[in-house]
Amino acid sequence: MSKPALMSLHQALKRSFHSLEQNHKVWNSVLEECVPLMGSLGNLAEQLLALNGVQMASTPLARFSDLQDRLRCKLLVAVDTVLDKLADKMCSLQKVRDAVGNQVTAAFQVYEQHADTLDLTTCLQRSAAAPSVADMLEWLQDAERYYRQQYLRRKALLQALKPGELSDLQNAHRRWEALATPEREDSVSDTLFRVSFFMDSP
Repeated sequence: MSKPALMSLHQALKRSFHSLEQNHKVWNSVLEECVPLMGSLGNLAEQLLALNGVQMASTPLARFSDLQDRLRCKLLVAVDTVLDKLADKMCSLQKVRDAVGNQVTAAFQVYEQHADTLDLTTCLQRSAAAPSVADMLEWLQDAERYYRQQYLRRKALLQALKPGELSDLQNAHRRWEALATPEREDSVSDTLFRVSFFMDSP
Protein backbone atom coordinates (compact mmCIF):
# COMPACT_ATOMS: atom_id res chain seq x y z
CA MET A 1 0.00 0.00 0.00
CA SER A 2 1.30 3.45 -0.96
CA LYS A 3 0.63 6.07 1.69
CA PRO A 4 1.19 8.99 -0.75
CA ALA A 5 -1.32 7.38 -3.12
CA LEU A 6 -3.92 7.11 -0.35
CA MET A 7 -3.31 10.70 0.73
CA SER A 8 -3.67 11.89 -2.85
CA LEU A 9 -6.95 10.01 -3.22
CA HIS A 10 -8.22 11.33 0.11
CA GLN A 11 -7.53 14.89 -1.04
CA ALA A 12 -9.44 14.26 -4.28
CA LEU A 13 -12.34 12.80 -2.32
CA LYS A 14 -12.39 15.80 0.01
CA ARG A 15 -12.54 18.17 -2.95
CA SER A 16 -15.41 16.14 -4.38
CA PHE A 17 -17.39 16.18 -1.15
CA HIS A 18 -16.82 19.90 -0.58
CA SER A 19 -18.10 20.50 -4.11
CA LEU A 20 -21.06 18.21 -3.43
CA GLU A 21 -21.88 20.09 -0.23
CA GLN A 22 -21.86 23.49 -1.97
CA ASN A 23 -23.81 22.29 -4.99
CA HIS A 24 -26.32 20.42 -2.85
CA LYS A 25 -27.29 23.76 -1.27
CA VAL A 26 -27.52 25.45 -4.67
CA TRP A 27 -29.65 22.63 -6.07
CA ASN A 28 -32.14 22.77 -3.20
CA SER A 29 -32.31 26.56 -3.40
CA VAL A 30 -33.04 26.50 -7.13
CA LEU A 31 -35.75 23.85 -6.71
CA GLU A 32 -37.40 26.01 -4.05
CA GLU A 33 -37.37 28.95 -6.47
CA CYS A 34 -39.10 26.78 -9.07
CA VAL A 35 -42.10 26.04 -6.84
CA PRO A 36 -43.85 29.43 -7.18
CA LEU A 37 -43.04 29.52 -10.90
CA MET A 38 -44.72 26.15 -11.44
CA GLY A 39 -47.67 27.42 -9.42
CA SER A 40 -47.85 30.50 -11.64
CA LEU A 41 -48.06 28.29 -14.72
CA GLY A 42 -51.06 26.50 -13.25
CA ASN A 43 -52.77 29.76 -12.34
CA LEU A 44 -52.21 31.22 -15.80
CA ALA A 45 -53.56 28.07 -17.42
CA GLU A 46 -56.70 28.28 -15.27
CA GLN A 47 -57.18 31.92 -16.27
CA LEU A 48 -56.81 31.01 -19.94
CA LEU A 49 -59.30 28.16 -19.60
CA ALA A 50 -61.75 30.47 -17.84
CA LEU A 51 -61.27 33.10 -20.55
CA ASN A 52 -61.95 30.51 -23.26
CA GLY A 53 -65.22 29.67 -21.54
CA VAL A 54 -66.48 33.23 -21.48
CA GLN A 55 -69.00 34.26 -24.13
CA MET A 56 -68.07 37.92 -24.47
CA ALA A 57 -71.01 38.58 -26.79
CA SER A 58 -73.41 37.98 -23.93
CA THR A 59 -71.65 40.33 -21.49
CA PRO A 60 -71.56 44.13 -21.14
CA LEU A 61 -68.04 43.91 -22.58
CA ALA A 62 -69.35 42.80 -25.97
CA ARG A 63 -68.67 46.21 -27.48
CA PHE A 64 -64.95 45.66 -26.92
CA SER A 65 -64.66 43.16 -29.75
CA ASP A 66 -60.93 42.49 -29.37
CA LEU A 67 -60.86 42.39 -25.57
CA GLN A 68 -60.87 38.60 -25.31
CA ASP A 69 -58.01 38.28 -27.80
CA ARG A 70 -55.99 40.94 -26.04
CA LEU A 71 -56.48 39.26 -22.66
CA ARG A 72 -55.53 35.89 -24.15
CA CYS A 73 -52.42 37.40 -25.71
CA LYS A 74 -51.44 39.01 -22.40
CA LEU A 75 -51.83 35.72 -20.54
CA LEU A 76 -49.86 33.78 -23.17
CA VAL A 77 -47.03 36.32 -22.91
CA ALA A 78 -47.06 35.78 -19.14
CA VAL A 79 -46.84 32.01 -19.71
CA ASP A 80 -43.83 32.52 -22.00
CA THR A 81 -42.18 34.71 -19.36
CA VAL A 82 -42.61 32.04 -16.67
CA LEU A 83 -41.31 29.32 -19.01
CA ASP A 84 -38.26 31.48 -19.75
CA LYS A 85 -37.60 31.88 -16.01
CA LEU A 86 -37.90 28.13 -15.55
CA ALA A 87 -35.45 27.61 -18.42
CA ASP A 88 -32.98 29.82 -16.53
CA LYS A 89 -33.49 27.70 -13.42
CA MET A 90 -32.78 24.59 -15.48
CA CYS A 91 -29.47 26.15 -16.54
CA SER A 92 -28.60 26.50 -12.86
CA LEU A 93 -29.55 22.87 -12.21
CA GLN A 94 -27.44 21.82 -15.18
CA LYS A 95 -24.44 23.62 -13.70
CA VAL A 96 -24.90 21.68 -10.48
CA ARG A 97 -25.18 18.40 -12.36
CA ASP A 98 -22.04 19.17 -14.37
CA ALA A 99 -20.04 20.38 -11.35
CA VAL A 100 -20.84 17.26 -9.32
CA GLY A 101 -20.20 15.02 -12.32
CA ASN A 102 -16.83 16.62 -13.02
CA GLN A 103 -15.70 16.25 -9.41
CA VAL A 104 -16.77 12.61 -9.26
CA THR A 105 -14.93 11.92 -12.52
CA ALA A 106 -11.82 13.62 -11.13
CA ALA A 107 -11.93 11.48 -7.97
CA PHE A 108 -12.21 8.28 -9.99
CA GLN A 109 -9.35 9.38 -12.24
CA VAL A 110 -7.12 9.80 -9.18
CA TYR A 111 -8.21 6.38 -7.95
CA GLU A 112 -7.41 4.80 -11.32
CA GLN A 113 -3.98 6.48 -11.37
CA HIS A 114 -3.11 4.83 -8.07
CA ALA A 115 -5.10 1.62 -8.40
CA ASP A 116 -1.96 -0.49 -8.71
CA THR A 117 -0.67 0.68 -5.33
CA LEU A 118 -3.99 0.66 -3.46
CA ASP A 119 -4.80 -2.87 -2.37
CA LEU A 120 -8.32 -4.07 -1.58
CA THR A 121 -7.77 -4.04 2.17
CA THR A 122 -6.77 -0.36 2.05
CA CYS A 123 -9.82 0.55 -0.04
CA LEU A 124 -12.18 -1.22 2.37
CA GLN A 125 -10.57 0.07 5.56
CA ARG A 126 -12.62 2.41 7.75
CA SER A 127 -11.56 4.57 10.64
CA ALA A 128 -13.24 6.84 13.20
CA ALA A 129 -12.47 9.88 11.04
CA ALA A 130 -12.87 8.45 7.57
CA PRO A 131 -15.20 6.00 5.83
CA SER A 132 -13.60 3.55 3.44
CA VAL A 133 -12.43 4.66 0.01
CA ALA A 134 -14.82 2.14 -1.55
CA ASP A 135 -17.79 3.55 0.36
CA MET A 136 -16.94 7.15 -0.49
CA LEU A 137 -16.52 6.44 -4.20
CA GLU A 138 -19.86 4.63 -4.20
CA TRP A 139 -21.59 7.51 -2.39
CA LEU A 140 -20.22 9.98 -4.92
CA GLN A 141 -21.52 7.84 -7.78
CA ASP A 142 -24.94 7.67 -6.15
CA ALA A 143 -25.05 11.46 -5.74
CA GLU A 144 -23.96 12.06 -9.33
CA ARG A 145 -26.63 9.64 -10.58
CA TYR A 146 -29.29 11.40 -8.49
CA TYR A 147 -28.55 14.85 -9.94
CA ARG A 148 -28.19 13.53 -13.47
CA GLN A 149 -31.51 11.66 -13.43
CA GLN A 150 -33.38 14.47 -11.68
CA TYR A 151 -32.07 17.04 -14.13
CA LEU A 152 -33.03 14.97 -17.18
CA ARG A 153 -36.54 14.25 -15.88
CA ARG A 154 -37.25 17.87 -14.98
CA LYS A 155 -35.81 19.10 -18.27
CA ALA A 156 -38.01 16.66 -20.21
CA LEU A 157 -41.10 17.86 -18.34
CA LEU A 158 -40.40 21.52 -19.09
CA GLN A 159 -39.54 20.87 -22.73
CA ALA A 160 -42.92 19.16 -23.17
CA LEU A 161 -44.83 22.22 -21.94
CA LYS A 162 -46.30 24.43 -24.65
CA PRO A 163 -48.19 27.71 -24.06
CA GLY A 164 -51.24 26.44 -25.94
CA GLU A 165 -51.48 23.11 -24.10
CA LEU A 166 -53.51 24.37 -21.17
CA SER A 167 -54.24 21.05 -19.48
CA ASP A 168 -50.52 20.25 -19.40
CA LEU A 169 -49.74 23.67 -17.96
CA GLN A 170 -52.50 23.31 -15.41
CA ASN A 171 -51.09 20.01 -14.12
CA ALA A 172 -47.40 20.91 -14.51
CA HIS A 173 -46.83 21.75 -10.85
CA ARG A 174 -48.22 18.38 -9.71
CA ARG A 175 -46.09 16.53 -12.23
CA TRP A 176 -43.05 18.58 -11.14
CA GLU A 177 -43.63 17.70 -7.49
CA ALA A 178 -44.10 14.04 -8.42
CA LEU A 179 -40.55 13.95 -9.81
CA ALA A 180 -39.11 14.45 -6.34
CA THR A 181 -37.42 11.44 -4.77
CA PRO A 182 -37.12 12.34 -1.06
CA GLU A 183 -35.35 9.11 -0.12
CA ARG A 184 -32.56 9.77 -2.64
CA GLU A 185 -32.43 13.43 -1.67
CA ASP A 186 -32.02 12.35 1.95
CA SER A 187 -29.27 9.94 0.94
CA VAL A 188 -27.16 12.86 -0.32
CA SER A 189 -27.66 14.66 3.01
CA ASP A 190 -26.80 11.46 4.86
CA THR A 191 -23.63 11.07 2.79
CA LEU A 192 -22.51 14.60 3.65
CA PHE A 193 -23.15 13.88 7.32
CA ARG A 194 -21.16 10.64 7.19
CA VAL A 195 -18.13 12.37 5.63
CA SER A 196 -18.28 15.56 7.73
CA PHE A 197 -15.37 14.55 9.99
CA PHE A 198 -13.40 13.35 7.00
CA MET A 199 -13.95 16.65 5.14
CA ASP A 200 -12.68 18.66 8.11
CA SER A 201 -9.63 16.49 8.73
CA PRO A 202 -6.20 17.83 7.68
